[in-house]
Amino acid sequence: MQTSTRTQTVVGLFDDMSDAQRAVTQLESTGISGSDINIVAGNESGRYDNYTGGTDAGSVAKGAAGGAGAGAAIGGGLGLVAGLTALAIPGFGPIIAAGPIAAALTGGAIGAAAGGMIGGLRKAGVPEHHANMYAEGVRRGHVLVTVSTTEDLADRAADILDSAGARDVEEKSREWGSPSGDSMLGLHDTSTPSTNMRLDDTSHRRTLHGDEEQRLPVVEEELHVGKREIRRGGVRVFSEVHERPVEEQVTLREEHVRVERVPVDRPIDASEMGAFREGTIELTETAEEAVVDKRARVVEEVLVSKDVNNRTETIRDTVRSTDVQVEQTSGSDYDDDFRTHFQSNYARGGGDYDRHRPAYQFGHQYASDARYRDRDWSHVENDLRRDWDTRGQGAWEDVKDSIRYGWDKVRGRR
Repeated sequence: MQTSTRTQTVVGLFDDMSDAQRAVTQLESTGISGSDINIVAGNESGRYDNYTGGTDAGSVAKGAAGGAGAGAAIGGGLGLVAGLTALAIPGFGPIIAAGPIAAALTGGAIGAAAGGMIGGLRKAGVPEHHANMYAEGVRRGHVLVTVSTTEDLADRAADILDSAGARDVEEKSREWGSPSGDSMLGLHDTSTPSTNMRLDDTSHRRTLHGDEEQRLPVVEEELHVGKREIRRGGVRVFSEVHERPVEEQVTLREEHVRVERVPVDRPIDASEMGAFREGTIELTETAEEAVVDKRARVVEEVLVSKDVNNRTETIRDTVRSTDVQVEQTSGSDYDDDFRTHFQSNYARGGGDYDRHRPAYQFGHQYASDARYRDRDWSHVENDLRRDWDTRGQGAWEDVKDSIRYGWDKVRGRR
């Protein structure tokens, strides 16, 4: 997805209409007017005819004289997607479109002389370099959504397009075999090389003017490993009281008083004369009873403790860092020299300098890279070949000499 900070135009390229439709619906629900949104899709073989609702190019052309708003009005209150219209662009092919661009593509002001689809996209706020790539995406059947909005809504619109599945047009263009987009659709950039510095990544492009400057932070992640205490289970000890029947035998003594009367007939003895007085004899009966005394004794101890062990654990993770690579563009001091080398070695075979330019710049870039600064060509050739092959910009053997020339030029060997 590309965002033009100059015009506040946000652009997204989608693989199919359903994703684009979902994005447009969310944009409209955010408060962005349908008159600020464009949809364009390649309609080769009528793949999107079911989205047009019977509206043809003629009805759009009639409203073109009313300005860009005429195209946006098609579809009424049913939303922008309901206004998709079938068009035929000379030299390009059948498309369907909705929004102001639908009227622009049928208006006389664009015309084939102004680039047809390219002109329509540029009028919608897409920079020319990206217009080439997006037009190629439309030609290949992808769906393009552009949003012209205010600065406070631009970031929100970009997030909506991303979440709906917008593709990276730079990545897609490499899949199509033309990473720079300069030669797509037979169009070539013949303008004078700019002296402005252009800062690029896969999703943003900005042009600096005058005394402006742009800071590129070099970011590196660090791995910090700390500790925290977690519960991993343990032991719970319960103390319970149980009762069990016991018995013990004990001998108990009991006393009983016995009184007996025994008949006798004998003379009284002098010692018995004291019996002729009143008196009382009292005998007490005693008995033993069992007395229960319970005494607690400690018969076992349960010891509960913890063993503490220290262990060393190796934490493996990945950290990211950014690296700013400085690549000389076509406006560099070496470009004329590269072109001269090409004319001397390849031009007679009918070659195209634009095809070899990325190879010269690739060798120049890697020769300036700190990773390879002190290494000979024989030691880095395999690494460079592997990186070049991932770019999809041509076979290594076809451009190896150009890469080597760019490498040696920086090293001062040419």
